[in-house]
Amino acid sequence: MARVIVTGSINMDIVVSTARHPRPGETVGGSELHFFPGGKGANQSVAAARAGADTAFVGAVGDDRFGPELTSFLARAGVDGTAVRVVPGVSTGVALIVVDAHGENSIVVVAGANDRLEPADAERVELDRGDVAVTQFEVPLPATLAALELARARGATTMLNAAPAQRVSRDVSNLTDVLVVNEIELSAIAQQPVTRDSTLEELRAAVSTLARDASHVTVVTLGDRGAVASMGDRLVEITGRDVEVVDTTGAGDCFVGSLAARLAAGDAIESGLEFANVAASICVGRAGAGPSMPTAAEVRERHS
Repeated sequence: MARVIVTGSINMDIVVSTARHPRPGETVGGSELHFFPGGKGANQSVAAARAGADTAFVGAVGDDRFGPELTSFLARAGVDGTAVRVVPGVSTGVALIVVDAHGENSIVVVAGANDRLEPADAERVELDRGDVAVTQFEVPLPATLAALELARARGATTMLNAAPAQRVSRDVSNLTDVLVVNEIELSAIAQQPVTRDSTLEELRAAVSTLARDASHVTVVTLGDRGAVASMGDRLVEITGRDVEVVDTTGAGDCFVGSLAARLAAGDAIESGLEFANVAASICVGRAGAGPSMPTAAEVRERHS
């Protein structure tokens, strides 16, 4: 059976709940403080595992107290973490997250050991034809590029979540089978203004500048509006779901990991997107990133 291999970041998320985000120079009171496992790579691997995929994670942690806590969480979530490297004398990655009363978040990331991930780390896990290899931009670009190159050489499907937002080089784009971005990330890549209120035609115009053919898929996640996917001249729209939002942290990662799991299982892109959309709608109804990822049974129950 095909596996999902995620190469990327792993953090301890320190989450503060508050009524509203502070303005520059302002101090506001918080109501709750939580420590949650997170990091885009780790979140995506947990989402894939809980969606039913045999999943492995490639990453790096420091030799502080957060490292063992995070690797233990991966193991409990069913993720093979044997390719996680411990970097001596370096802190584990940390994300400082403020969540307001509407569930919207702002995040400051201290990369720590994530910045020490190297191209050679991609070789720490086996990849086979049919596997789905996922990566992002929260680790050094050479490590991301090495993971994509290795996956392409082994015949795996490559998936890039181009986040945080930045331009995607031609080398990276040519190695990517499935590109997943939100509106901000699409705007950065396409060098066109794209917002939450952009129409489908405006999104199509932005995606068209990426010059990807029908064998490559570009997915744009739109929050409560759902998602759209472009395959050459074809645009598929996935309708958003009306849910009560508790915390949007990790929702995009949930979408990516869930989609990767369904592609590894052999689903067509349309059904994979539908599954991922439902999974993300469940995720936003829970606090935290890694712990909020739903199981395949929960998604199927909500999707029925």
